[in-house]
Amino acid sequence: EVQLQASGGGLVQAGGSLRLSCATSGFSFANYAIGWFRQAPGKEREGVSCINNSDGKTLYGDSMKGRFTVSTDNAKKTVYLQINSLKPEDTANYFCATYMGICESVMRGRYDYWGPGTQVTVSS
Repeated sequence: EVQLQASGGGLVQAGGSLRLSCATSGFSFANYAIGWFRQAPGKEREGVSCINNSDGKTLYGDSMKGRFTVSTDNAKKTVYLQINSLKPEDTANYFCATYMGICESVMRGRYDYWGPGTQVTVSS
C-alpha cells in the first residue's frame, strides 16, 4: 500500500522556519518524483517544489524560489521541505504527492498518489 504522510507543520511567527517531512512507503522511492503542494482555504492549489529521487534534480514554483528548499533522504524514503522567513501568506495545508516520472509533470499536477497534509499557520 502506497503511503505518504506529511508532518512538521504548526503555528509559527512570521520570520520563523519550519521543516516539513514527507514519509513514504509502498513504492520504489528512487524511481519517483515527489512534490510538495499547498492549499489555503478559498485558494487554488499551488505547486511548491519537487525533487526527482532518481537524479536529485529539483524544481520550484515561480513564487517559491529562495525561501523553500526541498531535499531527500533515500535511505529513510523521506522528502523534506525547509521553509525559511515564513510569511502569513504561507499559511496553508501542505501535502506531498508522487509520480513515477519527472518533476515537470508533478508540478503540473500530475501525480498518482498523495497523502494527508500538514497545516502550517504563520502569525503576523
